[in-house]
Amino acid sequence: MLPEQTSPRPLIKGGRQIEDQWLRHDDETAPAEGKAIVRLDVWLASDRRDSLAPWLPSDTELDAETIAALREAPLVAIDFPKFTDGRGYSVARVLRERHAFTGEIRALGDVLIDQLVYMKRCGFDAWSLREDQIVEDALNAFNAFSRHYQVSIDNPEPMFLRRQREACAHQPEPALA
Repeated sequence: MLPEQTSPRPLIKGGRQIEDQWLRHDDETAPAEGKAIVRLDVWLASDRRDSLAPWLPSDTELDAETIAALREAPLVAIDFPKFTDGRGYSVARVLRERHAFTGEIRALGDVLIDQLVYMKRCGFDAWSLREDQIVEDALNAFNAFSRHYQVSIDNPEPMFLRRQREACAHQPEPALA
């Protein structure tokens, strides 16, 4: 496989499209300079961890040593080889919930607009869209749902507690006798 030299894919982060400063590098060695997203094994072996970011396959099993190292990463990219492969959702959620990872988690690969809301709810905060996806539609997708029943990374409070809190807020204060 030849290394990718440019990133024609639109990148969404912070609710807008931004220019991608990180190039995906598929080689077995790290590039000599510049910011690059590299395979996990290449990143772990590198002494340039501030300008390299690890790229995790969707089937990555996170052991204690890898998790400790990932805390140093400027970002963690999780690959979606096919849009039907949901294992990357679990990797992101485990990083956020169990291991309190606070850095950028970026979705790479076969990333479609239909997945963005669900990815966000699992902890992703940046998305490298597939080339054929329309950025404006992707940005609008984040507003497709106003409420979610399930708890998630972006809203850990269950719906019944939100409804209870809202109901209490609308109750009139009892009159003092």
